[in-house]
Order: sequence, then C-alpha cells, then structure tokens
Amino acid sequence: MKTIKGPAIFLAQFADDQAPFNNLSNIAKWASELGYKAVQIPTWDARLIDLDKAAESKTYCDELKGTLAEYGLEVSELSTHLQGQLVAVHPAYDELFKGFAPKGMNSKQRNAWAIDQVKKAATASRNLGIDVHATFSGALVWPYFYAWPQRPPGLVEKGFQELANRWLPILNHFDEQGVDACYEIHPGEDLHDGLTFEMFYEATGKHKRVNMLYDPSHFVLQQLDYLTYIDHYHEFIKMFHVKDAEFNPTGKTGVYGGFQDWVNRAGRFRSIGDGQVDFQGIFSKLTQYGYDGWAVLEWECCIKSPEQGAREGAEYISQFIIEATQKTFDDFADSQISDEEFKKLLGIE
Repeated sequence: MKTIKGPAIFLAQFADDQAPFNNLSNIAKWASELGYKAVQIPTWDARLIDLDKAAESKTYCDELKGTLAEYGLEVSELSTHLQGQLVAVHPAYDELFKGFAPKGMNSKQRNAWAIDQVKKAATASRNLGIDVHATFSGALVWPYFYAWPQRPPGLVEKGFQELANRWLPILNHFDEQGVDACYEIHPGEDLHDGLTFEMFYEATGKHKRVNMLYDPSHFVLQQLDYLTYIDHYHEFIKMFHVKDAEFNPTGKTGVYGGFQDWVNRAGRFRSIGDGQVDFQGIFSKLTQYGYDGWAVLEWECCIKSPEQGAREGAEYISQFIIEATQKTFDDFADSQISDEEFKKLLGIE
C-alpha cells in the first residue's frame, strides 16, 4: 500500500486582489504557514499562472516551481474547471457561462478557446512534471436529468457520443503529453455520478486518459453512497478534493433545494469537519486501494470563512492521512514453513 500525499489546497476560492491572495508568491507563503505542502492552481487566474507561458516554456515552469519551493511547496495539479465547462455547453446555459471566457466572444469562439486552453494545460502539466489534471466535462444532456418531460429514446446516448467526440481530440493530446484528464464528478456536468462516468468512458472507446477527480461532497447532495463508489471506481480515481457537505431534508425542501440560497438548502457544502462526510472511511478506502495522489482541500462553505476553513483544513487532512503499513500484522507468528512441510500440511505425498 501507498501513503496519500498532503495536505494540499485548491487556490481557486482564495485568489483575490488583496494580499496575501494576490499573487503566487504571497499566497504560497500564506499556504505554507498554515501547514500545506502543495497547491492546486486554477489556470484561468492570471494572478497565479500564465497558462500560455507554462505551455510554451519549461523555463517558466521551473521558475514557477522555484517560487513555490521557497516556501516548501510544490504544484499538486493544474485545473481547467472553467475552461472544461465550455467544451460542451447546452444553449440554455450559454449566457450564464459566457463569463468563463474572455469578453467579446460568441459561443463558438468560447468553445474553440476552451479546447485550446485545456490542451495547453496538458502541455503545461507535462512541463511541470505532473501527470494528472483536473477539469470539468461540460454538459449537453444535463437539462434533461429529470425524466419529465419524457426523454425521447436515444437522446442521452446521442448526447454522450457528442460529448465524447468533442473530448477525443483533447484526450489524444493529453495522451501525447502523458497526462490523465481527471473529470470532477459533479452535478451540472454530464459526468455527475458513476453511471454517467461509465457512459462517457464507453463513448470515448474506453480512452485510457479518462479518469476522475473524487469529491464526496457532491455525492452527499445526491444521496449517493460515496464509500462504495470508491470500491467501484478506485482504478479511475487519480485526484481527490477534500470537501465536506451535509444533507438535512425538511418538510419543505430536499434534494432539489427549493431554489433556495445555499444556507437554506437541505444539501449544502460545509468546511471540513462541519459536515457529515466520513473522511476516516474515505482515507482508509483510498489507502487500501493504493491511491498515492494528493489530498487537496477545496473550501466551499455557506457559513464559515475561507480563512478559518483553510486554517482548520490543513490540520484535519494531516490527521486523516494514513501512514500505509508495509508489514503484515501477524508476521511475528510466521513459522517459516518449508516446501516439504507445506506438502505435509496439505496431505500431499
């Protein structure tokens, strides 16, 4: 068995124009002082990384790593969640997602820009010496997730094949770079649970670069068994977001949330330790199956401040990480049986 690395922290929710969150050096110092060992960098935030330079220049990547190394940090992974979302956008959501791309682009231009961005992130990951990458799948059939009005036969299958067709050239580029595309399994994406991941995987011809980012908080909100999920999909789990959540249905609202703000929903995200996620069970299962990637804090909480969530998160993750044993606990009782004695024990002449 192998030991999970951590704690790491996803910087997307912390980057800001105010110090210490306004550039990579400042935020690295802040993260290091809290006890983090790595940072996951959102590639859309120019305050933290220049993606074009990272894809073009290994020297730039070495300098970026050097900035982090000054504070005892490394890059856990890069993220293209926002750009990946734009690889496939249903027209119903086009206006809502247009802010994910540079201003002035139409939907086709945003799509082309996003595909180029995700490919550049694969190249940048290679230049940084990283072989996994975080992203979203985007969505074409998500508006039809509830079976009313009745879905026409074949709609879902056609949607997943189109999604796969859009991703295949990107996945092939990832393969050329030696990097796995890890899709965060997330409501709002066509890949939002186990079966939808399987549908996409099959539609890509079981492309070897199709893998996943595991975040149990999204499964709490869907009332999915997030521990058994690891049993089913551990071979695909190459990244891990440590994020908590809770589900407290009432007589007025449940899974769909009643169109309420996060604080008033039955299912809501919480800072680690404040929700219902069994992280001890998760870390045990991931260790059991040999996961040796990073445990990355993602702060999203409708109650607690990000600064407090980050302070507490480093300590929580450190406590959950299991030092994987290399010994069998009953080795002390080994009788050192010989081949001849084995035959005797088995009754073999």
